[in-house]
Amino acid sequence: MCPAGNSSVNSPSVTLTSSNPDLPDLPDLPDLVVVGSGFFGLTIAERCANDLGLRVLVIERRSHLGGNAYSEPEPETGIEVHKYGAHLFHTSNERVWEYVNRFTAFTGYQHRVYSTHNQQVYPLPINLGTINQFFDAAYTPAEARALIKEQASELGDKEPENFVEKGISLIGRPLYEAFIAHYTAKQWQTSPEELSADIISRLPVRYNYDNRYFNDKYEGLPVDGYAAWLARMADHPNIQVVLDTDFLADGVAERYKGKVPIVYTGPVDEYFHNSEGRLSWRTVDLVPEVLDVDDFQGCSVMNYPDPDVDFTRIHEFKHFHPERSYPEGKTVIVREYSRFAEETDEPYYPVNTAEDREKLLKYRDLAEREPMVLFGGRLGTYKYLDMHMAIASALSMYDNTLRPHFADGAELKSGGVDA
Repeated sequence: MCPAGNSSVNSPSVTLTSSNPDLPDLPDLPDLVVVGSGFFGLTIAERCANDLGLRVLVIERRSHLGGNAYSEPEPETGIEVHKYGAHLFHTSNERVWEYVNRFTAFTGYQHRVYSTHNQQVYPLPINLGTINQFFDAAYTPAEARALIKEQASELGDKEPENFVEKGISLIGRPLYEAFIAHYTAKQWQTSPEELSADIISRLPVRYNYDNRYFNDKYEGLPVDGYAAWLARMADHPNIQVVLDTDFLADGVAERYKGKVPIVYTGPVDEYFHNSEGRLSWRTVDLVPEVLDVDDFQGCSVMNYPDPDVDFTRIHEFKHFHPERSYPEGKTVIVREYSRFAEETDEPYYPVNTAEDREKLLKYRDLAEREPMVLFGGRLGTYKYLDMHMAIASALSMYDNTLRPHFADGAELKSGGVDA
């Protein structure tokens, strides 16, 4: 289905409609409406169109497909930039891997991250190389393991009560303070002492020199880019995508709610007009810059965990595709700043405080009572989902809910929001 080995980032032909305020291009009654064209929404749309022959209407409020995974060439250099922050595909799920390979071939890219601390560059995740460099030593794996165990025992038998104590109990205070404490404070815009211990369930430490960021069986980047991959998922005569249209604000909801099944992947609190209070989200500000150098930092991602640097990391996008031919003497970097999302910001990550979970319980009850509406994706379920997790979740919704309904007449039970 997809041409392997083509390094172009051009998308295949897809019927995309930009709707005007009168919504003249919307069908009277499709079989299914999908709100949002990220990986979750497009997986649902593709399966229902290809497998069941349903007529699917996809509503997207942005001017492009793909949600936060969208990528595009930077105009001056042609370097493919992930518009909403770096997206690295990885999975150990065999079904997901088989599914995504229907739409794109993948490069052999393996993600590696480095961190600049006190004017030295260290490999991440923390591994034997990080430990030996940090402590100016030549520990064997057993010696390094014993050192970290000793440093992590600072709390004794005390159960960690916050993020700081949990971090120290996992990797010890020296490494925690160097690479985690200030980076986390910048990410969450909150003192780590005020964050829940649940946020940091584990910190990987490898007692060898393996500095691959992910442990999954499969990893790579789409050969033709994310835009082409996403467009191929929507490239079906039964799928109509309408861009620049807000499902809630532009009158679309009133046209279809209660008449056809809807899969909603926008923010769940926004769907219910924040009736139970706004959920807490983090967002990121991305500041791109074209530089007149061949190579700025020598890697794709460099973290900056020190408190005197106000951004969290720098992406250099030409390193994601070293197999491509890009102009010499130019590179694109993007500095990333993290903060709490305001009402008009694009939400990226659920904060998920105890107060948020109380609100989510109320939204779950509302979702279950909403006629013929299923909630999915990171925003619709208020869960942190990587790309492969969003695709797996969509396939599960299709298998267990949508296909039985459309193919076998099973009752469509609304919901999808857990708490």
